[in-house]
Amino acid sequence: MPELPEVETVRRGLLPAMENTVIAEARVNREGLRWPFPPGMAERLTGKRVLGLRRRSKYILADLDSGETLLIHLGMSGRMRVSGEGLGLFHHAHPAPEKHDHVVLEMASGARVTFNDARRFGVMDLVATGEAEAHRLLAELGPEPLGNSFNEDHLVAAFRGRNTPVKAALLDQRIVAGLGNIYVCEVLHRTGISPVRKAGKIGAARVARLVPAIREVLGEAIEAGGSSLRDHRQASGELGYFQHRFAAYDREGHPCSTPGCGGTIRRIVQSGRSSFYCGTCQR
Repeated sequence: MPELPEVETVRRGLLPAMENTVIAEARVNREGLRWPFPPGMAERLTGKRVLGLRRRSKYILADLDSGETLLIHLGMSGRMRVSGEGLGLFHHAHPAPEKHDHVVLEMASGARVTFNDARRFGVMDLVATGEAEAHRLLAELGPEPLGNSFNEDHLVAAFRGRNTPVKAALLDQRIVAGLGNIYVCEVLHRTGISPVRKAGKIGAARVARLVPAIREVLGEAIEAGGSSLRDHRQASGELGYFQHRFAAYDREGHPCSTPGCGGTIRRIVQSGRSSFYCGTCQR
């Protein structure tokens, strides 16, 4: 499932094709994905100008001049593909339609934005812009990890008395929005904290160190275009490259990269998800 860096990479790739540009024609090729599309979605999108593209957690929000916002979630295999001339980096002819091209946006600039989703776990919805934060998918999200409201005091308070493993706490979208399995593994390795340690048993100073580590890991991943393990592609079709810099995730059996450690990366299963960590230097 794409995490915050992958979604932010896609958002940035869509900017030159969509922002401040009219959707000349919207085509919807099926009734829905994970859930049905909103009624009349193609008509409600056609002729509307995209005023801005923003991200909330793992969701892309396209604000329209109609007063509505298009909410997009990529799901497990969703891709937003940009083609067409006049887009700086996107000098590609429009490709032939593919089987799983479910929504196509023909932009007035000549660009085409295609939402392709083979597994159909993605989401598209339309909501009044002023009510977007109250959408059922966004209403209970915690602060953005790259925003000012995510800070040491917030995380220390959120962990206080919590009896769940620290990994589960960081994956809780009510505590911090957008983190997923890959980047939590990397953050915990970087800070030397075991994923099985109870969140409420970690000292405040160690919890506080998680905040800059989270920002560093996410920033580096965004700069690298995210991580391409199976389905993720940037809007240009290029792969992300952060997977080549993993220190813990998917490195079971490899030597720990922490200087002077000498340990080996292990894999365990927590709540049905793989956790990768070094049992020597992560405590």
